[in-house]
Amino acid sequence: MAAILLFVTLILFLLLSVPIGISLGLASLTAIQGSDCISMTTFVQSMIQGLNSFPLMAVPLFTFAGEVMGKGGISRRLIDLARVFTGRFTGGLGIVTIVTSLFFAAIAGTGSAAVAAIGLIMIPAMVKNGYDKGYSSALVATAGTVGVIIPPSVCMVVYAVAAGASISGLFMAGIMPGLLIGVGLIIYSVFYSKKHGYKGDDKRYTLAEAGAIVVKAIPGLLIPVIILGGIYGGIFTPTEAAAVAGVYGVLIGLFVYKEIKPGDLVYIVYRSVLMCAPVLIIIGISTGFGRILTIAQVPVAIADAILGLTSSKVLVLLLINVLLLIVGTFMETNAAIIILTPILLPIVTRLGVDAVHFGIIVVMNLSIGFITPPLGANLFMACQVGEISFDKLTRKIWPWIVVMIILLMLVTYIPQISLALPKAMGVI
Repeated sequence: MAAILLFVTLILFLLLSVPIGISLGLASLTAIQGSDCISMTTFVQSMIQGLNSFPLMAVPLFTFAGEVMGKGGISRRLIDLARVFTGRFTGGLGIVTIVTSLFFAAIAGTGSAAVAAIGLIMIPAMVKNGYDKGYSSALVATAGTVGVIIPPSVCMVVYAVAAGASISGLFMAGIMPGLLIGVGLIIYSVFYSKKHGYKGDDKRYTLAEAGAIVVKAIPGLLIPVIILGGIYGGIFTPTEAAAVAGVYGVLIGLFVYKEIKPGDLVYIVYRSVLMCAPVLIIIGISTGFGRILTIAQVPVAIADAILGLTSSKVLVLLLINVLLLIVGTFMETNAAIIILTPILLPIVTRLGVDAVHFGIIVVMNLSIGFITPPLGANLFMACQVGEISFDKLTRKIWPWIVVMIILLMLVTYIPQISLALPKAMGVI
């Protein structure tokens, strides 16, 4: 009865467009009142316990760091750097956009921030050089998905908390899949550019100009070195790394690039709070929601049902991928991770799938939701930045979604792509 009330009311509230955090809370309260599965005190204690987590502090800290770096001029220096080395090739500006997104992903840890920071510069530049605006906007939106896969990643922190997995292991496991996505997107971009006659960048740099651009980009390039080097060197934890990244970003923006003024920090903090507060509310309420699921033995029942249909690891992972792709089209990413991880993780662990590898599968699946209509966050951001209608962008995004799904299948069925590096480093 508790499970029925929980899911029926949750679906009802979501259909009524009630925010996901409030929907989870109301569904939980309905289940408690209708079945008396747990006491209200226990539910509230679960919510508080869910937020009382040191690793979870990395969420607001990385959010702040990403906002600071997006506003501090780092993205423009990274674009200039990528332009020096890749701009002259066929479809060069598209390659520049993808490579810069990889750099920015290793700095910011979010998707839509990369779309805004890079798209504002690259979409007009591509259009000016004869690229189709729809193609340019779709490219920027898709490249932005890598922001939650290459470390640091807020989504990986949320998954680690939900699954009890290693944040350091997840960060290391995300590097190779992120680079694979970058290579896959570049291959498609070059193929498309050759077909449509998109040439490289006409600008040629002297050795002195190229050297000056590299020097200016060094402070930005040092950020992932500091974050990941500090974590895997045992200097600080991922949460402390997030704090260090924020402080470093402020110093770079204020005193090196000088594109942030002290007064801007208030707005940046305000923006960061607006972005991470809903996530933290969802995480807290989802913990209580998950407690009800556990008591009602929903994860066990779902695991038995799926494994009763088939015990094939290939088919089970395929079914989970399809489920996550569908969920990603309409549910906020972090909410989906919190809700589905306790349900799906027991299924895959029975089949011998590593929790870290499954985390990469989950995050990569849901990152595709950023570019999937009707609620893809990166699509809406690209529409605003590229000044293009949602309908036109939607028509241009489908080939990119197909490319992402192909790459997802590779990561799903070749676990070494995710696990080789963290195993070599001894973090899992």
